[in-house]
Amino acid sequence: MNKLILIFFLFTHVLNAQTLDDLEFGTDTTLDIVSWNIEWFPKNSSTSNYVEEILRNLNADIYALQEIDDTVLLKQVVSNISGYETYFKSSYYGGLAYVYNSNTISVNDQYEIYTSQQYWNAFPRSPQVLDCNFLGKNYILINNHFKCCGDGFLNINIFNDEENRRKQAANYLKQYVDSNFSFKNVIILGDLNDNLVDPNVHNVFINIINDTLNYLFADINIAQSTSSNWSYPSWPSHLDHILITNELFQDFSHPTSRVEVIKLDEYMSGWNNYENNVSDHRPIGLKLKTDALTFSDKLKQHEKKIVKIFDIFGLERIKKKPGINIILFDDGSYKKEFYIK
Repeated sequence: MNKLILIFFLFTHVLNAQTLDDLEFGTDTTLDIVSWNIEWFPKNSSTSNYVEEILRNLNADIYALQEIDDTVLLKQVVSNISGYETYFKSSYYGGLAYVYNSNTISVNDQYEIYTSQQYWNAFPRSPQVLDCNFLGKNYILINNHFKCCGDGFLNINIFNDEENRRKQAANYLKQYVDSNFSFKNVIILGDLNDNLVDPNVHNVFINIINDTLNYLFADINIAQSTSSNWSYPSWPSHLDHILITNELFQDFSHPTSRVEVIKLDEYMSGWNNYENNVSDHRPIGLKLKTDALTFSDKLKQHEKKIVKIFDIFGLERIKKKPGINIILFDDGSYKKEFYIK
């Protein structure tokens, strides 16, 4: 009996053990975006192999990455994943990068904002903008890595106070979006290095949180939940966020849409293995069921319909007959077709 129990235990343990092969996130019917701080990629010689497998299996349309130290190695990793491309900013590199699926994402523009010296206190790494289309619908992504650390107390009277610097950054981003993207589908994301649920007096995001008509932190429920669901377990705290504008509220309310912290450590035999080889942050993913037409929908929408069929003398036919048929379509075009029964 004891042997049977042991065998059953070992068998069920094997069945329940997850590996990176079991990892999945993206689908063909949703816009899938992942923000991930990879902690000064790479941590060691094994990191690139892990990251390649993770990016491939997550199958997201866009990855907004932070703390990329070796850009050459990341480009090599991405080149091994069919259809994906990488973008870095070369003038001053702050560790931010985009990786995107060129089969599903059409890039219109990529640039940085708040690059001048007067904004360096708020932004030690300039926000990186990706202007792109997914299924014909335009999106603006802004990738960020805010100043870290602090004591948890916001002091607006001290210019270099870490919390004050993050509040400045949050306010500048809101100001930029309000002024430049007031009717756009905007997604602000990244390692914002602070909590959403701090008391109002110390909450660096309070001006955004209070503007409920225009903004929503998609991950607010995660921030309010148990620490096991948070993106930075070592502290523990929830520091990585995804903020959307009201143009996306309806899409986000769809039953298929969701936001989640992707617990990669559960696919890598535990937290220690993940942290030692990949990162101290878990990625956070946004899945949006958009109202945009799928590619197959667009093809169907543009399919021509036959209105009438004529013979070569202009006499109308009920259906095609052997020989030459003149086919008139609903868009006014026609074609000559030789039909063999």
